[in-house]
Amino acid sequence: MIPRLFVLLLVSIIFVGGFASFRPAQSASSDPCKQDHAAWLTQVLEKMESIKQGMTRWDLLHVFRTEEGVRPMFRKEGGPPTGLRETFVSQDCPYFKIDVEFKPVGIPNQDVIVKVSKPYVQFATTN
Repeated sequence: MIPRLFVLLLVSIIFVGGFASFRPAQSASSDPCKQDHAAWLTQVLEKMESIKQGMTRWDLLHVFRTEEGVRPMFRKEGGPPTGLRETFVSQDCPYFKIDVEFKPVGIPNQDVIVKVSKPYVQFATTN
């Protein structure tokens, strides 16, 4: 009787100890914080990639802002702005950027996008 009870107790300890030490592997998608970041990043990338050739500077400025924050109205040397090639930063994160080339139209913010780079990541530049 005692050996039978001893074996039952030993099997119970092994079973409970093994079950308690078993932890299922957690996937990256089960972490709510990672899910939130992935969803945010997906949304931001979709917004950035919505900018296409043929759109206007006005359309672009709904998603991006100029790297300096405010578009200069005049060059330092004087005269009209030449901003036909500019780097823009995402309104959602200043590290997400695109480079854009425009065709001038002569109406403020109506320059037409002729070339837009793929979005890229770069630390903010300081002067």
